[in-house]
Amino acid sequence: MTTTEHAEPAPRRRRGRPGHDQSAILRAAVELFNRRGYDATSMGDLAKELGLTKPAIYHHVTSKEQLLGQALDDALDELTSVVTEASEQRPGEGAYQRLREVVRRSVEVLVAHQPSVTLLLRVRGNSEIEVAALERRRWLDDRLAALVADAVGEGALRDDVPPALVSRLLFGMVNSLVEWYRPDGAYDQGMVADAITSIAFDGLARHETGSP
Repeated sequence: MTTTEHAEPAPRRRRGRPGHDQSAILRAAVELFNRRGYDATSMGDLAKELGLTKPAIYHHVTSKEQLLGQALDDALDELTSVVTEASEQRPGEGAYQRLREVVRRSVEVLVAHQPSVTLLLRVRGNSEIEVAALERRRWLDDRLAALVADAVGEGALRDDVPPALVSRLLFGMVNSLVEWYRPDGAYDQGMVADAITSIAFDGLARHETGSP
């Protein structure tokens, strides 16, 4: 470098307490919302939990509602991608295979985003953000029910259970993990995904007339 050249200045770092960036604040907020309830949690409570001042938190986020929206998006975005991908027809792969894949991958999503999914399952539509999240959940139910109907049409699933009910039962089985699953527990993610998929689809498999 010549004497007339100057190195570009390093980018200015945003102010804020080290170790408490926006993602860390979001994680703490989700944990606190799950423990205390969203409506019962204030930004002051979150500041106390993190050992920060409220102005320090507002440096990263604008409101408690923004944190809720980010948490619900975290729970829904990847699952939406999984269901959307499975809903698309692929050569050589029927609806039944894609439905099994949705169930397995849904377990993976829940395990990876368990705190956010726990929060999602507790919202009741008390705000516009919650209403929007519930609408996204209904969309997922509808798409999964359509996939079940396609698998029934292929002859791969029994046809005596309404597809919408099957969809609810499948998601219900996966969502029940938030109540008991622990990453450091006795069952790893793969084992749980295998068990749920096997139990669900062995029970749903179509049996020939006269079979037990």
